[in-house]
Amino acid sequence: MGVDAQYGRVVMALRILHVMAGAATGGAEIFFLDAVCALHEAGFEQAVVTRGNAPHRLAELRKRNIRTELTSFNRMWRWTSDSVIDGLVKSFKPDLIQYWMGRAGTFAKPRDVPQLGWYGGYYATDRFRHCDFHVGVSHDIVRHIVSQGVPENRAATLHTFAAFTPAPAVARSEFDTPDGVPLFLALARLHWKKGLDNLLDAMAQVPGAYLWIAGDGPLEKELKVQTARLGLDDRVRFLGWRNDREALLAAADICVFPSRYEPFGTVTVEAWASGTPLIATAAQGPRAYVTHGEDGLLVPVDDTDALAAAMNRLAADPALRVRLVENGMASYEKGFTKAVYQHEAARIFQQVIAAHAAMTAPA
Repeated sequence: MGVDAQYGRVVMALRILHVMAGAATGGAEIFFLDAVCALHEAGFEQAVVTRGNAPHRLAELRKRNIRTELTSFNRMWRWTSDSVIDGLVKSFKPDLIQYWMGRAGTFAKPRDVPQLGWYGGYYATDRFRHCDFHVGVSHDIVRHIVSQGVPENRAATLHTFAAFTPAPAVARSEFDTPDGVPLFLALARLHWKKGLDNLLDAMAQVPGAYLWIAGDGPLEKELKVQTARLGLDDRVRFLGWRNDREALLAAADICVFPSRYEPFGTVTVEAWASGTPLIATAAQGPRAYVTHGEDGLLVPVDDTDALAAAMNRLAADPALRVRLVENGMASYEKGFTKAVYQHEAARIFQQVIAAHAAMTAPA
């Protein structure tokens, strides 16, 4: 059993098997680790089937003695991954299996154990055809799931959270950045969806400011070429993939989230939790949760001039930065803390297990 401190009651320590076939890096992959660690703290017993492509993630799981089995999730040789999952189902005896994202969902198959598909985006439900139940990280994603034929009583919203532990700021000198200048931070994969090309174009209209981009991905070369073409080499720093987001946010004056496509966007919550003023584009996730002018500034997707105007405005208005930070922290405390996630996950897991038992009980 474990104690839910925020809600003041004891929650059942369930046995959860997680199946995760994600990439080495990425927002969903970061949240997967945060979620498993949060459930571990709450007293859940867990096991994980995943790839061996992320040493940091594996080290964190093993540090907590969470049983972890590796497989390739090769669709052409399914039997190898099927056998690993089958072995853990037999030996670990989970109360529930959770499949993280679409590739993992395709490895669900008819079982006597409740199976739950996790949606970090607008995935096709066909990839989770053998899952009894579904959770999405936003209300809109749940509407998408239901629109594909999943009964409403088998889909629920389970928001992400910011596993945020305040950390000393990274020294600006580490990335050749002077003190006393506006410093913007983008935390994102270097992918077209993340709109970093627009952010670089906007930076050309924000004189005197510096930008740190923390992430890796397929567009690294193109973005660096664009940076040089815009004459921004002296003010833009590419940090690569980082596991010290708290320290980066502590160093930054403003967090910028310029995505073209963002189903939810945990960066929003991380900025709120860190006390870093936020500018975001009005992609699906941010526009559903950020209130413009209250806990963040929203700008239209792909509108470089509007993004630059928001960056200049926020850099020059300390009172506005204070208001966004205060209201952002209130939004975080209300719905996106670790304690809220632990409570909601336990509640949904228990409901899924009870519903599955009722569905499979003899007539």
